[in-house]
Amino acid sequence: MGAPPRAPGALHESDRADATARRMRRALTYAEERLWKALRNSGLHFRRQAPFGPYIVDFVWHAHRLIVEVDGGVHALPQVAAADKQRDAWLTGRGYRVIGVSNGDAAGNPYAAPDRILAAAGLGTPTPNPSPQGGGEL
Repeated sequence: MGAPPRAPGALHESDRADATARRMRRALTYAEERLWKALRNSGLHFRRQAPFGPYIVDFVWHAHRLIVEVDGGVHALPQVAAADKQRDAWLTGRGYRVIGVSNGDAAGNPYAAPDRILAAAGLGTPTPNPSPQGGGEL
């Protein structure tokens, strides 16, 4: 049996990264879980905990080359901030835009986050999925 198909646009380092990402998807932080639900309900096409080269990014939308990282207080530590800067440089060097969202914003007001993410990325506001039957007038 062959390897599972890879997501379009993803850059993979190894099967180990895939296994780590699967484990991380099952163990989202509270803030990541809240933001993931908000992103899914908004109709945006993000993937969560996706292997990307030597990194696993929190959320990625390949079609718009957009990555969202949820950062807690530990990211203020100098060594973590330096690693984040290196990661962001690597990702932007491949044509992706990286947007950081604090744990507080992701957990405290996750349903406002999709609009803020799109605004920061210079994209339009998401609209609800149209009715499959059409119409939708009141």
